[in-house]
Amino acid sequence: MSPKNNFMNSLGDLFGQFLGIVKLYLHHVARLCLVSTFLEDGLRMWFKWDEQRDYIDQSWDCGPFLATSFVFINMSGQLVGCVLLLTRKFVPYTCFGLYGIIFMQVIAYNVLWNPKFLMRNMALGGGLLLLVSELQLEGRSKFVGNARMDGIFPRQYMQLCGRVLLVFMFLSLLHFEVSAFSIFQDVFGVVMIVLVAIGFRTKLAATTLVIWLFILNLAKNAFWTVPAERPLHDFLKYDFFHSMSVIGGLLLVIAMGPGKASVDERKKKW
Repeated sequence: MSPKNNFMNSLGDLFGQFLGIVKLYLHHVARLCLVSTFLEDGLRMWFKWDEQRDYIDQSWDCGPFLATSFVFINMSGQLVGCVLLLTRKFVPYTCFGLYGIIFMQVIAYNVLWNPKFLMRNMALGGGLLLLVSELQLEGRSKFVGNARMDGIFPRQYMQLCGRVLLVFMFLSLLHFEVSAFSIFQDVFGVVMIVLVAIGFRTKLAATTLVIWLFILNLAKNAFWTVPAERPLHDFLKYDFFHSMSVIGGLLLVIAMGPGKASVDERKKKW
């Protein structure tokens, strides 16, 4: 065996031992990160109810009743959904409901043709898909149709789709600027997320991305440094918690592994 393979295997063993220590807490941290953007948005609607209602009313000229209904459905759906996901109740139903809220917001806030926001919402959807597959992996679901759903759309393909959808988050972070750091950042991010998507050295690549994205998030989306009355505060806050949700999806990949539809799984058979 070559020295390079020996080093990678040793690194993999050390990483496996580390995961064994933190695995007990990893699932909980991953779920909390994943729902953070829904929790933040739901609380924002609670505290800025009038502002959100007026924005929807003015954007769509739909009248106060429909605008109020939209804000209430979004607020209650997100806050109740967060509680259910964190307590692991009705997880598939809740995830489907949150998919509906993501779709409603894409249409209502007119970001369907905004590539950045659309890709980040797709990445968030990938995280929710991983959450459903996590429940199936543990075999703890009380969802009546869960066995039938797993037969129609097997867990390994849910994990694969979830990993692929996380790619869109990193596509939205690409800079395409002619500078050494930007080129390194773009190439590094693309290589790591491709490894996660195809399931090669998955846990190590996902951990590297979690660290990198967390540092990048703190550096570029420090909303707490901007006065709350400035519009930039809300934009940075949105990006910060959206990134934290994608970090939650990556943490689920670390906790669960890539699944059968991955290069790592195939390597075990070679």
